[in-house]
Amino acid sequence: MTDIAIKVENLGKAYRLGAKEERADTFVGAMMNIAKAPLRNFQRLRGLNTFGHNDESEDILWALKEVSFDIRHGEVVGIIGRNGAGKSTLLKILSRIVEPTEGRVEIRGRVSSLLEVGTGFHPELSGRENVYMNGTILGMRKGEIDRKFDEIVEFSGVERFLDTPVKRYSSGMKVRLAFAVAAHLEPEILIIDEVLAVGDAEFQKKCLGKMQDVAGGGRTVLFVSHNMGAIQNLCPRAVLLKHGLKADEGLSEQVIRDYLQGLATKKESVLSLSNPDRKNCGFFRLTEAFLSVANGHPTESIIAGENIVFNFRYESDRNLSELQFVFTVYDEVGTPITNIHTGLKNFDMRSPSQNGLLLCSIPKNPFAVGRYRVSVAVNSFGQTLDLVPGVIQFDVINSVYFGTSNVPQRNYCTVYVDHEWSQGVGA
Repeated sequence: MTDIAIKVENLGKAYRLGAKEERADTFVGAMMNIAKAPLRNFQRLRGLNTFGHNDESEDILWALKEVSFDIRHGEVVGIIGRNGAGKSTLLKILSRIVEPTEGRVEIRGRVSSLLEVGTGFHPELSGRENVYMNGTILGMRKGEIDRKFDEIVEFSGVERFLDTPVKRYSSGMKVRLAFAVAAHLEPEILIIDEVLAVGDAEFQKKCLGKMQDVAGGGRTVLFVSHNMGAIQNLCPRAVLLKHGLKADEGLSEQVIRDYLQGLATKKESVLSLSNPDRKNCGFFRLTEAFLSVANGHPTESIIAGENIVFNFRYESDRNLSELQFVFTVYDEVGTPITNIHTGLKNFDMRSPSQNGLLLCSIPKNPFAVGRYRVSVAVNSFGQTLDLVPGVIQFDVINSVYFGTSNVPQRNYCTVYVDHEWSQGVGA
């Protein structure tokens, strides 16, 4: 037990949802509602903090339910799951921001949390002043901030604007400064929520490097991210949450693979407008997406080296111009393999009618043997019209890419590169 840093037992958190007010259609009904109001309000007030007797009530949402796991000192554990799975609620309970409805949590060690980058920044104060204020909020002493101040400023890259009020910072500058403060904490337990989802590519790479230093420094880290590659690189172990329940726990590679396979639901479900992971504007909709080969028929199994076509059908309620189709191919652990969009070939795409079909042909596809999924986004003038993650899944099998049965081992490559060998005369 002395080796346990975080112990979670049967943890549950319930929230009471707002109820829609019932309005009467007649004068008599209105008078009846007025007469019943005192009793109804008394019953609501009495039940505000009571969840145990009406767990299945429609106005109660269990964000977490019966979650249990242990984290040892020095472990780096990833928490993964879809939006709404309960990840952020779990971290808020562990950070003592909210109280659990049931169960208990034991934490042994000083805890610092990075849940929302930039929380605690005051817009009227300068960057310098906010470093001290934010560091204090996150648990650092003034002497500790003094010692690390130059290192924090250098990491953030905002030296030139350090004495400028934060209200004049761009959102990216605020993120850089906030992460720089939090990244230089030295707690025994560090809780981090999706810090790699912000900032530009260079800053994300810098953040990942810093997190690798933290993870390798013997501190206990609990890390939430939708970046499966970061989870796999940083976290030997992972916990999967699904609808508030612990769905899986174990080696991160296996948990991630099970999670991504679970995302490979039926296309009708993925393309449903009720899909919580889909972002849709309402007047433009992707209605079908599939992969085909030479015969034109949809398939989920291809051979590396054969010609393939990505097919996208859509509907639009209005005429649109300057459309950009973007799709990204991910491997089985969520690492992006390639990103293709209409702008790469200066393809001028328009939507002059309500229905359309867009084809993207890839001759001699280079994908190595393995499992892949495809996410699609459609943009117009910087606005996202439709975004559908995991809309296509496919396997690459029986590869004879090089004309022989020889291909590189899967753990050494994600794509095959056609090439020729020649031998010159030595000097």
